[in-house]
Amino acid sequence: MKPTVFIHTNHKQYVGALVSAHSMKRNSKHPDAFEVRLIEHRDHMDFFQRYEGREYLRDNATRRWLNDDLQSFTPLRFMPPELMGYQGRAVVVDPDVFAVQDVYELLSRDMEGKAIWCCTRGKGSRRHPASSVMLLDCAKLTHWRMYDDFDALFRFEREYKRWMNLGYEDPANIGILEPEWNHFDTLNAKTKMIHNTKRRTQPWKSGLPIDFIPSENNPYSPFAWLMFARRKLFGEYAFLGRYQPHPDKRQEDFFFGLLKECLDNGTVSEELVREAMRNNWVRHDAFEVLERVPPVDETLRAVRGEAMAEAA
Repeated sequence: MKPTVFIHTNHKQYVGALVSAHSMKRNSKHPDAFEVRLIEHRDHMDFFQRYEGREYLRDNATRRWLNDDLQSFTPLRFMPPELMGYQGRAVVVDPDVFAVQDVYELLSRDMEGKAIWCCTRGKGSRRHPASSVMLLDCAKLTHWRMYDDFDALFRFEREYKRWMNLGYEDPANIGILEPEWNHFDTLNAKTKMIHNTKRRTQPWKSGLPIDFIPSENNPYSPFAWLMFARRKLFGEYAFLGRYQPHPDKRQEDFFFGLLKECLDNGTVSEELVREAMRNNWVRHDAFEVLERVPPVDETLRAVRGEAMAEAA
């Protein structure tokens, strides 16, 4: 069985997932050595629909599960071992993660007997594994049963953030990757995979109404309490405003350069993008951005040139 890159997604991030899949093959020296597959929320809708509107534990409070939320795909990141028949290696990434360098380097690295390799996120005592990019030894993860584990959230036997942060795993089985494998909103000469993780500034969303629920997981943050009160009093997405332009223009150029290649090679259709625009899943000026975006390699040369200039 070939190693496989899995990209989990839903309808709102589907265009991003297709661009991510393109980037994985495009920027690999060994594109035939691995497969790329999407895990789509809609393919499991019969299961997820049972939980619509039900409460589960998240951020030390209860939330309602909404299948139309921007991140309703997140439980699917735990499906690759089962989809691989608990054999072989897999990399699983969010749909807002794009390969800048060769993902096969990750798929073929020495796992040193560990089941999972991933980067970390946060600071100090709040630092935790980041499951948004993971290298998996599927044979060592036979206890991952996504349907069962998801159901446990609604029995209040599991907490969402602890699950997402791999808090139910033995730390001895988790290796820590170099940060450039999941570079959070950072694009430089070291970046191997860029993750546009700050949802408010995702480059393909600029100007659209915000459709995600901000984190409420810091009990010491007045902002977290404000967000909790806002949600309880006025609704899930009330007063959240609009997505903002990404502060790094090169990251916008990188994404739209990849999207332009997808349109040119037919892996993404113009009608798919226009449908996403009509549904507020892709910014309404996407085609204007595509008209002026530089080629991907030109953007990457600029990034590397800037790094060389800084080092000189």
